[in-house]
Amino acid sequence: MTELSKILRRQIEATGPITLADYMSACLLHPKHGYYTTQDALGVDGDFTTAPEISQMFGELIGLCVAQSWMDQGAPDRFALVELGPGRGTLIADILRSTVQVTGFHAAVDLHLVEASARMRSLQAAALPAYHPTWHDTVETLPEDIPIFVMANEFFDALPIRQFQRDPKGWREIMVGLSETGVLQRGLSDAAPIEALNSRLDDTPPGALVETCAHGTAVVDALARRIATQGGMALFIDYGGWHSDGDTFQAVRAHRPVDPFAEPGQADLTAHVDFEALARAALIAGCAASQLTNQGVFLERLGITPRAQSLAKGLTGEPLAAHVAAHRRLTHPDEMGSLFKVLGLYPVNESPPPGLDP
Repeated sequence: MTELSKILRRQIEATGPITLADYMSACLLHPKHGYYTTQDALGVDGDFTTAPEISQMFGELIGLCVAQSWMDQGAPDRFALVELGPGRGTLIADILRSTVQVTGFHAAVDLHLVEASARMRSLQAAALPAYHPTWHDTVETLPEDIPIFVMANEFFDALPIRQFQRDPKGWREIMVGLSETGVLQRGLSDAAPIEALNSRLDDTPPGALVETCAHGTAVVDALARRIATQGGMALFIDYGGWHSDGDTFQAVRAHRPVDPFAEPGQADLTAHVDFEALARAALIAGCAASQLTNQGVFLERLGITPRAQSLAKGLTGEPLAAHVAAHRRLTHPDEMGSLFKVLGLYPVNESPPPGLDP
């Protein structure tokens, strides 16, 4: 039993079962025992590998996409370049490296990183020694007086979700409680109508599961309001689909699925992103949203194959094989190419970011 298990057990014994969102928040963000506080999650030796860690091509193409959007919007002489959940800083470092020759771009950059973990902030500072970023705990403190150009790669999948099971009397929420032997386990609340889920009554039979992420839509609302009034754009790249349907809550440790309730704080907890909910939040806030596009299609439109061919020149043996494998992993439909999706936000009077359709 982990230390966080003991804390959660005492809490549940004292106040009753907790929501799945509260459980995820504790497991990932507990200040002393949370996953992001204690674990080095990224890379081959960690629990998962993100696209920027697979190949420099990913960040380079995102950088050129951002730079083109900046130019399309008149190349403002000051703007906020923002990343949500920057990990080790690999993506933002590749973006900045690939745009160094874009006239005026770096002179206009005001770098902002949304990162709650002090340990991760230190890694990001080490990766970006020349850029002096401003860190934020939440998106609410991002600038409100300049355009914002935002990247969020595998950010929304880690935000806490709630799960609801359709019932003839309304909905029963999935809760985390204790078994008779004191082991953490899922349970169900009593059935009740939930007004926020009225739109799902027609497409969910009894027993069907729906996931919601209030934190995610709140983040999009804050970003979309700024983009609609100040200019800029956002790219959300994550795994998921257009519509929440079924149980997607999962835990990963050492690149393998594990029981999400077995060792709280020791595994990465995620859920598939409901891009429909994010797009609707953006539209309500007065921002335009692109069509949802597979990552592989998006990267091919930005020119990943010609870039891969250029980088392959001079490579042989294992380095060449690794390079070819990285290109395949990022783009092939059987790998990240179809599982991961891209959604773009932009002002209603502007064009969508390159690689995306309105």
